[in-house]
Amino acid sequence: MAKHKVHYEFPMHCLSEILYEYLATAEGLSEWFADEVVEKGDDFFFSWGGGPEEKATLIRYKPEGFVRFRWEEDEGTKHFFEMTITIDDITEDLALNITDFCEEGDEEENAMYWENLIENLKIKLGAA
Repeated sequence: MAKHKVHYEFPMHCLSEILYEYLATAEGLSEWFADEVVEKGDDFFFSWGGGPEEKATLIRYKPEGFVRFRWEEDEGTKHFFEMTITIDDITEDLALNITDFCEEGDEEENAMYWENLIENLKIKLGAA
């Protein structure tokens, strides 16, 4: 089945510099995204509950701006997941925007997955 792009936006109450560390480093990602994260160059190896590692490659980034990863299973496609920090020019409110790809019919499950992850992240940041 073909995957299609989905977007989510989560208001965050923290400093962009701190948030970026949780998005772009193995140490930060292991706090909320996966149980264990190992970084080897641009390759990140994620594992959950002692299961097998899943590899994602950091394919683009902008310090304190965004990170874009591609799962190994998506190599050769245009599929990725991206976490972007946005700051409103007027209100200076900070948000975390997620771009992901999911299969048709999995939108609700994918949204719940990200909502749970971001709730964990907010707790770790003290921004819940």
